[in-house]
Amino acid sequence: MRIYFVLFLTSFLFSNCNIKKQNQVTKVSKNSDFTIAFGSCNKQNKTNVLWQEVKKNNPDLWIWGGDIIYSDTENMSKMKSDYETLLSQEAYKNLANKVPILATWDDHDYGVNDGGIEFPKKQEAQQLFLDFLGVSKNSARRSQEGIYNSKKFITTKGSINVILLDTRYFRTKLTKAKGKRRYVPNKNGEGTILGKEQWSWLQNELNNSKADFNVIVSSIQVLSSEHGFETWGNFPHEVDKLKETIISSKAKGVLLLSGDRHISEFSQTEVPNLPYKLTDFTSSGLTHAYTSYSGEPNKYRVQEVVNEISFGVLNFNFDDKFIDLEMRGRNNKLLQKMKQSY
Repeated sequence: MRIYFVLFLTSFLFSNCNIKKQNQVTKVSKNSDFTIAFGSCNKQNKTNVLWQEVKKNNPDLWIWGGDIIYSDTENMSKMKSDYETLLSQEAYKNLANKVPILATWDDHDYGVNDGGIEFPKKQEAQQLFLDFLGVSKNSARRSQEGIYNSKKFITTKGSINVILLDTRYFRTKLTKAKGKRRYVPNKNGEGTILGKEQWSWLQNELNNSKADFNVIVSSIQVLSSEHGFETWGNFPHEVDKLKETIISSKAKGVLLLSGDRHISEFSQTEVPNLPYKLTDFTSSGLTHAYTSYSGEPNKYRVQEVVNEISFGVLNFNFDDKFIDLEMRGRNNKLLQKMKQSY
């Protein structure tokens, strides 16, 4: 009898020890002043196994980086149905009911692969996008051309300004390449990604931002430009303009987020007169990835390319002015991590 009691007591203490350790791990994983999770490239007809993993990180905000659905159509009834398919998924509903959602679009939820200013249904697609997000029918965003938007999050320790760009509605013609590359950069000064009004809006956002951190969301990569697909690098003068805008605004703690590529990677560069390194955190994709990836150049790449399904996590520290950047995948596995200091 005494032996059974000892075994029971030992088992009980061991169990309690494990419970304490699990609680400690949970607490440590939320050891941040504010947490943002984000991702892109989500096929609405595939089961997204990452939603439950996203929730494990206790995000204060979820950001869609584009390709929320794969619709590629001028049939707005089909596009509406594709959004409804996503909205009907229990795992996504559970997340959206508990966490604020912000979003930009990319080409497949815009309506056409690699599409830009020429897409004839962009106004109608914008309304369906705003419907998906639950934006009020009398919101000014309903009459604005393009879906660019910003929102500030204020905590007891500081604030974060999230700036979402529209890289589709105003984006002018790309220059097609010969051979394996799809596109080559336009001649310097030729074409635009954001368009005149959106550029003015972005400059105003950064110039007037008093936030401790400013997160700029672009559906396409900003820094990586050698792969021959869509990138800000196809408009080199726009990349220069963005850097100049960030520098002149003196906005604090700027971080770039992007998607689109079906791979995840960190890109980083030193910009003259910018007191910190400029980082572009690419997170893609949520339901499918470039698993056959065998390498591509990116002179700004830090660490390695992740070519499995994943999402991004940003853990903000206001006291020490840094963000922990994490790529996470199935079972919430930490795939890669880096620290962005300001």
